This record gives sequence, structure tokens and C-alpha cells, in this order.
Amino acid sequence: MSQAVAAKPAGAGPFSVFERMVAWRYLRSRRNETMISVIASISFLGIMLGVATLIVVMAVLNGFRAELLSRILGINGHLVVIATDTPLEDYAAVADRINGVSGVKYAIPLVEGQVLAQGNVGAGAGALVRGIRGSDLGKVTLVANNIKQGSIVGFDTGEGVVIGKRMAENMGLVLGDSIKLISPDGDVTPMGTTPRAKAYPVTGIFEVGMSEYDSSIVFMPLAESQLYFNSEGKVGSIEIYVDNPDDVDALKTKVEEAAQRPIFLTDWRQRNQTFFSALQVQRNVMFMILTLIVLVAALNIISGLIMLVQDKGHDIAILRTMGATRGAVMRIFLMTGAAIGMTGTLAGVLLGVVICLNVERIRQFFSWLSGTVLFNPELYFLSQLPAKMDVGETVSVVLMALVLSFLATLFPAWRAAALDPVEALRYE
Repeated sequence: MSQAVAAKPAGAGPFSVFERMVAWRYLRSRRNETMISVIASISFLGIMLGVATLIVVMAVLNGFRAELLSRILGINGHLVVIATDTPLEDYAAVADRINGVSGVKYAIPLVEGQVLAQGNVGAGAGALVRGIRGSDLGKVTLVANNIKQGSIVGFDTGEGVVIGKRMAENMGLVLGDSIKLISPDGDVTPMGTTPRAKAYPVTGIFEVGMSEYDSSIVFMPLAESQLYFNSEGKVGSIEIYVDNPDDVDALKTKVEEAAQRPIFLTDWRQRNQTFFSALQVQRNVMFMILTLIVLVAALNIISGLIMLVQDKGHDIAILRTMGATRGAVMRIFLMTGAAIGMTGTLAGVLLGVVICLNVERIRQFFSWLSGTVLFNPELYFLSQLPAKMDVGETVSVVLMALVLSFLATLFPAWRAAALDPVEALRYE
């Protein structure tokens, strides 16, 4: 220790080579310092795992929201037009006028209705029939670009329907089979309204990767759906797709003017407000909960440094008697604790990035290892586990971990600096 002090250059400033050298020596493990080394290692692992967990969980939640948003807005319009006075019998003219609004990609007239769908197996399940023109179905790229079997060519001219892949699997249907659709709003007879049942050939099977849509939506030619739901010559709504979904408020007035008739407008945020609000709350709560992991690791740094200060009391006393200032001693222990926090944080970032880049492979491996389906698409809507890292969010996690690590070193470093050299040497 005296050689280290002799090597100290005269007038060395804060965080000099001498102070860094002593801090490094205190980090190294020795035979009589096993417990201190173990606590330091636990602190390092705790911060690394805490930072990595925060990054991975936040990335998965961000990816989950982004994927759901892209699929929900890929199937459903950003704005929905509903007539408030008379049925939308002039839907073609209204859609053409709305298509001319700047910022609108296309407007699609739709007939929608709930039905009971029956296939070759099972007792049947509820489904949503969406009557749409063939040219408009081609514009819904999320469906048109994910036709796994069959085709949408000649969709308008035939009586066939396009169904989701999961619906086809659940009902034992393949291309060319017939699916039976039963609607409660059927023919009106003297005995009352009778359900309407009709079988349609399956001409296409799509897969958009969201189980709710792949298992429940049936696309039917618009003319046929108007006949099936007793809506000849009219539609229920017009769905509008815009260039920027976040700018729907600015387009509402223009769309109302272009419609040239009384209408009621709803946007995608109003229709999915509860869902996306729940995701945001979940994201914020998870961040706060997982921050506790990093906080616990930071508390381990405190305990480790306090033990180190007690163990190095004799060395601190010698440093003080040979000219080391309180500030120098405090900086030495600050650097010792900060080194654990900094290296643990950097290792956590690297581990988090690696997991985010391979999160789907990891999910598949653990599914194979456990023999169960992790992240079941029927529960979580998506068929794959997404991860989308946000630079700003990652930086905030890193800063939070570094700040907690630095704060954890203050008290032990202050205690080391306040140690009385005479008392330390007396009880040595």
C-alpha cells in the first residue's frame, strides 16, 4: 500500500491514476474477501438481469402493440361512415367523393353481419361476414397479400367466400369445400322471421397472423351479402383508410363535406380505446415493477461496499495518514461501486438486445422443451412473439440503472471518507 502511495504523482487531481488503481484493487477477489466478492458478483448479475429484463419486456410490449395496431388497422378502416338519416343506397357515389379527399387512400362500402358458421367438423362457431367488392378486397393488402390458398380473382362474379386459415382448420375445411352460414335475420313469414341458412364454397383462405381475424372473418361478395342480409341496394357503412392514421381528426370535417349527406363518423381510436388504454397501463405498470429488480441489485451494491469499507478500515487509515484526503477516499469507493453498476448495465443491454433479436426462436425452444404452447395465439391474438426496441426507452432504462447504481455508492463512500484513521488503527 505504501508503494501505491509513493507512486502517486504530486498534485494528482480527482479520479487520478492512483485512485483508479486502488479502486481496481478493491474490486479484485482475494482469499480473505470471498464474501465481498460474492456480493459484488450478485450485484453485477442482478443489475445485468434487471436491465436485460426491462429491455426485453418493454420491447415485447412495444412489439405487441405495434403488431396489433398494424393488423387491426390493416383489416378495419381508420374512419367509419354511418348514415344517420336514410340507408346508404348511394354508397358508390359517396365512396367516390370521399376517395377524392386529400389524405384518403380509399373508401370501401361494406355490409356486415353476425352469423353461425358450420364446416365439416365441430358444432359451429360465430363469425363475422363482411360483404365487400372484389376490387376493394384487393386494396386491403393485409388480406390480399396473405392469401395462402385459392385466389380472389373473380371474387365478384362467383358466390364463393374467403375465410381465415384458423377457421378452416377448426372446421375441417379445405379449398373447394362448402361452409354453411346461418343468419338469424332471414325471411319474414306469417309465422315470424325464420333463420336463413346457405352454403358457400370456399374459394380462398387467408392468414394475417392475428387469431381473432383468422378464426372469425368471412369475406363475401358485396352483391351476395346484400341478398343474404336483406340489404338489396344498400350498405351498412363505408370504411375509410387514410395515409396517416394519427391525422384522422384533421380529415373528419373534409370527409363530412365530401359525403354531402348527414353521417356519423367514428375513428379507430374511439373503437379500440379500451384495448389500447389497457396496453398502455400494462406497459407503465410493468416498467415500474421491473425497476424494482434493478433497485434490489443496487441495494446489494450498498451492502457489498459497506462490508468492503469495514474490511478495508486499516488500509483507509494508512491512506489517510500518508496524505490521502477524504475526497480521495470517497472517490475510490465511488468508482468501486460505480464500476459494478456500469459493467452490469452494459452487460444487461447486450443481453437484452440479443434476446430481443432472437425472442421468437427462444419462445419456440422453450415451447419444445416444456411440451406446451407458450404465447398461445388464441389468447394473445398474434401467432408470433414480437419485439420492437425503442431507442429512447432503452436509453431511459440505461440512465435509470446508472443513476440507481451511483446513488447506491454514496452512503458507503461517505462512510469510508468519514472513517477516523486513529480509531481504525487502534482496533486493527
